[in-house]
Amino acid sequence: MLFHLADYLEKYYSGFNVFGYLTFRAILGVLTALVISLLVGPAMIRKLSTYKIGQTVRNDGPQSHFSKAGTPTMGGALILVAVAISTLLWADLTNRHTWVVLAVTLVFGVIGWVDDYKKLIKRDSRGLIARYKYFWQSVGALAAAFFLFYTAKLPGETALIVPLFKTVAIPLSAPIFILLAYFVIVGTSNAVNLTDGLDGLAIMPTVMVGGALGIFAYVAGHKAFATYLAIPHIPGIGELAIFCGALVGAGLGFLWFNTYPAQVFMGDVGALALGAALGVVAVMVRQELVLFIMGGVFVMETVSVILQVASFKLTGKRIFRMAPIHHHFELKGWPEPRVIVRFWIITVILVLVGLATLKIR
Repeated sequence: MLFHLADYLEKYYSGFNVFGYLTFRAILGVLTALVISLLVGPAMIRKLSTYKIGQTVRNDGPQSHFSKAGTPTMGGALILVAVAISTLLWADLTNRHTWVVLAVTLVFGVIGWVDDYKKLIKRDSRGLIARYKYFWQSVGALAAAFFLFYTAKLPGETALIVPLFKTVAIPLSAPIFILLAYFVIVGTSNAVNLTDGLDGLAIMPTVMVGGALGIFAYVAGHKAFATYLAIPHIPGIGELAIFCGALVGAGLGFLWFNTYPAQVFMGDVGALALGAALGVVAVMVRQELVLFIMGGVFVMETVSVILQVASFKLTGKRIFRMAPIHHHFELKGWPEPRVIVRFWIITVILVLVGLATLKIR
């Protein structure tokens, strides 16, 4: 909105042309979302406490978690509000990529909100029944995948880019592209949700991966940079840097309250939405394989659950003391902050590896 207003006012004062620079608007997106999160956060926490929308804790989990019972949750709604407002203020609202990423994020946020509402307010321990949750996740992901494929204007928008290889871009047919996009969006959404089990564990990797994807969006949307780095140039995709910047700002603002010991948890409303956001951005910038690398912590958490369930069903034995794997390390005696910070460090390394693929081709 403000971007379009500045574009109009530029006719009267040339200084407004600074808002035409993508990097400047991305910085404003970060700061706007951060300020919204920091200002609204305390009031939101008080409201959640007043309505007794608090976390429930598993009886079979680490004993250190028992004290977290009753901590306000569904705080992810704060992140979504901050991201949406910041994006709408500073992004180009005529850009289709802006609306796709906002739509997917908010749709998955609604799914998470319904799940949280049933568990925390209706006191239904099942929450949103799994088959209904996956059904609506599938609807949202498939709708985005169909739209992205059939509105693509250049071959590079639907090709699979293989990291480290300069000339390898595999053209994807409609069924393959849609299936890949579906698994990336739904898979990342649920992976972030599984990771969200310790204070700040999920939000900081989300911020780091989101920021890195913003860099990919910027260079893919800049013809000179894309040509130099030998990646597909996708006109208009740079606007996703605004969204990614907003996600970084909102995530850091949320971390202010979510850091150990947490004053608020994001809940499914935040985790499902943020994961889907990372997934759909990766699909649009054609970096699904790099997302797999940078989001290695999310992958590790998901694989630990899959292996645990498969092992128990096949052999009756558990591989880990508890899954997801962050609980395994807790039960081995690692203090919660140690688990969190070490997983953050792993993410820093993996994000740097992912960014290095831009140059090492």
